[in-house]
Amino acid sequence: MKTDVAKKQNTEVSQDEANGMQSGSFHAGERRASAYRLGRMLLTGTAALLLTLSLAACGQGQSAVAPEPTTTETQTAEQAPAEAVDTTEAAETASQTVYPLTLTDATGTEVTLDAAPSKIVSLAPSETETLFALGLDEQIVGVSDNDDYPEAAKSKPKMGGFELNTEAIVAAQPDIVFVADVTDDATVESLRGLGLNVFKFNPDTLEDVINDVTTYGEITDRQAEAKDVTDKMRTDIEKIRTAAASIDEADRKTVYLEFSPGWTVGKGEFMDELISTSGAINAANATTGWSEVDAEAIIQANPDVILYSQLSVDPQTIKDRSGWATIAAVENDQLFAIDDNLVSRPGPRLSEGLIEVFNAIYPDALQ
Repeated sequence: MKTDVAKKQNTEVSQDEANGMQSGSFHAGERRASAYRLGRMLLTGTAALLLTLSLAACGQGQSAVAPEPTTTETQTAEQAPAEAVDTTEAAETASQTVYPLTLTDATGTEVTLDAAPSKIVSLAPSETETLFALGLDEQIVGVSDNDDYPEAAKSKPKMGGFELNTEAIVAAQPDIVFVADVTDDATVESLRGLGLNVFKFNPDTLEDVINDVTTYGEITDRQAEAKDVTDKMRTDIEKIRTAAASIDEADRKTVYLEFSPGWTVGKGEFMDELISTSGAINAANATTGWSEVDAEAIIQANPDVILYSQLSVDPQTIKDRSGWATIAAVENDQLFAIDDNLVSRPGPRLSEGLIEVFNAIYPDALQ
C-alpha cells in the first residue's frame, strides 16, 4: 500500500485510521539538440583557419587575401544551421503527445483522452504536487481538502477529503480526474459511473514514482516539463546512492521508522526504500507493508536511529515504552523528526525526502 499519510493528530489509531494514514497526507530536460552549436563551432573553426592563413601571408610581405571557400565549406556553412533547426524541431515534436491517447491506469482500466485536458481535478496531495510541478496551475479546477502544497493549491476549489464531494467533482466538469491509492477502486468505479474520466496512480517504488511523473507529462502534453522533474529526481537519488556506497559496512546503521503512533513500515513500501537507498537497515524489515509495532522485535533489532513523523508522533511516547530505554537510539538520543509530506507523498519532492532521511541517519556524510 502506498503512502501520503493523512495529517491526523490522533494519539490512538484504529486499524481503519491507520490504513488511511498509510496512504499519506492523501498522497501530491535537456533535449535541445547540439547540432546547431556544433555547426557554429565548425564554421568558427573554418573562419579561424582562413584568418591564420591570411596573417601568415601578411607576415611574408604578401597581400592579405583570403582564399575562396571550397564548395564543401560553402555547403557546410549553408546547411549546418538548417540541419540544426530541423533537429531541434524534431526533438520538440517527439516530446509532444499525440492524441487520442489511451493508457492503462492502476486499476487495469484503459483511459482515453482525445486532447490535452484543459480541466483537471486532483484528489490527492501527491497528484496535485505533480500537476503544479508540470506548470498546470491554470488547468487545475479542483483539489482534495488536504492539498496544501504549493501555496497556490490551498486556494483551489475543494472536492472533499476522505469523503469525496461527488457533486462538486461533477460540477467542475473535468476532462480527467487523477486519484491515488487512498481512493479505493470501488470509489473510482463509482466516479466513472457518473461519466467521469478517472486515472488512478499506485506506485510502489521510487522508480514507479518517477515513471508516474512521466505518465502525467504524457497525459497532459507536458513531457518536457516532466523530464525536467524526473531528471532532478534521478540526480537526487544518484547523489544519495553514491554517498551511501562510500559508507563502510561496519558503519551502516539500523533504523526504526514510526510514521503514525504505534505503526511502522516494512518491505514493499517506498518509505522502506528510502531507508535502504540511504545505505541503512530497516529495523522492521522482517515485516511487509504497514504493521503495528512489534515492541520486542524492535528492541532485539536495537536500532541506532529512530525516525518519526513530525506531525503525528510524540517522541516521548517512544522513549517511554517498556524496555525501549536500552535501545541504542534512545540511549544516544538519536531520535529525529522527519517532514511527513516529503517522505510520504509519491510525487516530485520524494527525492528531497530521501535526502532528508539520509541526512538524519548519516549527518555530515553528504558532500
